[in-house]
Amino acid sequence: MDPKQIVSDGYNHIAEQHEEWTSGVRVEERTKYTLVLLDKLPKGAELLELGCGSGIPTTQKLAEKFAITGVDISERQVTLAQKNVPSVRFVHADMTKLDFPEASFDAVAAFYSMIHVPRQEQAELLCKIASWLRPGGYLVTTMGTHSTEAHFNNDWFGKPMYWSNFDSETNKRLVEDTGLKIITAKDETANEFNEPVTFLWVIAQKSVAT
Repeated sequence: MDPKQIVSDGYNHIAEQHEEWTSGVRVEERTKYTLVLLDKLPKGAELLELGCGSGIPTTQKLAEKFAITGVDISERQVTLAQKNVPSVRFVHADMTKLDFPEASFDAVAAFYSMIHVPRQEQAELLCKIASWLRPGGYLVTTMGTHSTEAHFNNDWFGKPMYWSNFDSETNKRLVEDTGLKIITAKDETANEFNEPVTFLWVIAQKSVAT
């Protein structure tokens, strides 16, 4: 089966269960990087959230200050998000197929979502993100730390799921290759299902036009 279909079908089936789970896992980490956006951007800034899920908690918090466009590959997640955060524009789509004009957003957030994109498509997606950012705009994203072309779990919340990653150094290079400047790139580790799981969190900025 197409890996993206696995991701879509998986989240369609576990949407409510996943929303409940996220309320108690990686809370400090998620809050930390949400605050990065809240601190760096002015009120009313336009932000694209890739992999918005059900809109709780990240979209809900960001929507208090920003104009958000939320995107998710799961139709069920988008339906929940529309109910949870009705002020936000949500789009049901594969993030790699999006087409926005250049300089459309002040920031792009991709929390725990790019890791579900086949890694051979991640470089092109990052280039698109860089083009969508306005000068001075920010990318805040979660990436992998170990090279895994395709990782399948047949029983993630009872459904199959798929992830795909490069190692940390490759991921940092891919971001820099777009022309974005990395501000920080930090490993963050937390327990998931009683096992330590580490992600690379990247904060990058597009240069300001002169």
